[in-house]
Amino acid sequence: MSGGIDIYSLIGFVGTACIIAAYAYLTYVDEPDPFILHGTNLTGAALLTVSLLVHTNWPSLVLEGFWAAIAIFGIVKALRARRRQDTTQS
Repeated sequence: MSGGIDIYSLIGFVGTACIIAAYAYLTYVDEPDPFILHGTNLTGAALLTVSLLVHTNWPSLVLEGFWAAIAIFGIVKALRARRRQDTTQS
């Protein structure tokens, strides 16, 4: 590894912080908001993917793809639940 940390590594560190924060949020909050949880995970996966496209690590890149897919599934599931709730309250 060379001297300093480049912008892509910094972006990756922010992505890592997002994923860690989402996990901490899930652990500490009794009823986590799925949009915060999955949105933060998706953001983290996207930022790590940017870093991994420059500093390629194929296993980690595949992991981030799955991480993002699971986060998107969670957001879609939460949107459907909200829609069902809205129609039953009307």
